[in-house]
Amino acid sequence: MKLLIPSLTACLGAALLASSVSVASAADAWSDLNQAGAIVLFRHATAPGIGDPANFKLNDCSTQRNLDDKGRAEARQLGEQFRSRKITVGAVLTSQWCRTRDTARLAFGNEAVKDEPAFNSFFGRSSGISETQTAQARTILARWRGPGTLVVVTHQVNISALTGVGSASAEGVVVRPAADGSLRVVGSVTP
Repeated sequence: MKLLIPSLTACLGAALLASSVSVASAADAWSDLNQAGAIVLFRHATAPGIGDPANFKLNDCSTQRNLDDKGRAEARQLGEQFRSRKITVGAVLTSQWCRTRDTARLAFGNEAVKDEPAFNSFFGRSSGISETQTAQARTILARWRGPGTLVVVTHQVNISALTGVGSASAEGVVVRPAADGSLRVVGSVTP
């Protein structure tokens, strides 16, 4: 139980921060993705449940929560939104969980997707792990300059830790790195 308390505290703090964040309209957030150095953090598409089963194994999708039909449709719709808006994707990074990889592959194609452990879920793990991983993720995001948009498909807990904003399944939070290393939330986009 001690391991859950820091993560729960971090999530509650992030939820409180989210209520004070001012963001652009969805149309403005989509437009921002056509600008140099754009970044969007997507929560994986719908995968029913919370967390992962007790027998979870990172390299065995049959032991994880996976996308359902709705989630697969959402992922395809994300890709279509990018194509119809002519948004150039420079790179696609995912956590190593099957639901994030599948979301990215259905949206952007197999060849575009690259695993990045800094975006792995830390749900239910100690705050030390979450803080270290969030710092690694921030460094990756701060370095992005393009060309094209950086798409990251990750988990709600990671997005909240990075931005202070919660996200629904298949929702993307558009961000810009600030000079101090923080991330400025531009807005959110959905399929």
